[in-house]
Amino acid sequence: MNEKLEVLISCMHQKDLSIAERTGVRTDTLIINQCPGETPPREKMNQETLLTLPEGGTVRVRMLTTPEKGLSRSRNLALRYAEGHVALICDDDEKLSPDYAEIIFRGYRELPEADIIAFRIANRPCRLKPKTQRLNRWTAMRISSWQITLRPDRIRNSGVRFDTLLGAGTGNGAAEEVMFLRNCIAAGLKAYYVPESIGELEQSGSTWFQGHTKKFFYQRGTTNRYMLGLPVSLVYAVYYTIVKYPEYRGETSAKDALWYTLKGIFANDIAKQRRKRP
Repeated sequence: MNEKLEVLISCMHQKDLSIAERTGVRTDTLIINQCPGETPPREKMNQETLLTLPEGGTVRVRMLTTPEKGLSRSRNLALRYAEGHVALICDDDEKLSPDYAEIIFRGYRELPEADIIAFRIANRPCRLKPKTQRLNRWTAMRISSWQITLRPDRIRNSGVRFDTLLGAGTGNGAAEEVMFLRNCIAAGLKAYYVPESIGELEQSGSTWFQGHTKKFFYQRGTTNRYMLGLPVSLVYAVYYTIVKYPEYRGETSAKDALWYTLKGIFANDIAKQRRKRP
């Protein structure tokens, strides 16, 4: 497959390009380095190098530093400046398998019509059946951002972007990747899941998830209302409360989980934020 794969890493407050080596990249890489309060008022492609690989050869690593804050803004900048035919969305705590590029290219060879392919992360559970399958707007809700690869040109042409009211840094919790995938599918893009692992997550903490607290369920309610609408979000609130009970029962009661989810749904905070935008 005579195409270029580029890793798109979102991170904050990096002083050099060493994150590319820690991530284990074996292909060209674009680092979006958010430094609010530390940089000039506009983004700048301020570092570039050729990284020597352990097995020989080099790959190009670029860093764009920006004063913007928010994971969705970072993803959108990465999509804007991406140069690869295929791109892998990557977080700053992801460790890629040495053969990730081969696995990804094999996926696109076998699914030439695919615009998006989500792969497996070895040390994270997946609620999808372990078989290659096309994603729809409901199964896409079981995908996390660090699983996603895509064709940047097709995404740019579709007009779909990550919603900047969702994701780390917004105060609204996560789900930016779910909204993105659902919007891509609604726009006619073809998304698939391939159950081959491309790496592991070395996550020791989260910028938004601090446990199954009242705030967590409230944010989940408001994000689901924003994505799904009122009737579906109410049904999904009951489903989630029951199905996920074994995961949160040591932290929150089912009664409180449902109550705060419903509070978030009826508060509809994100829709209010959108209406206030100029």
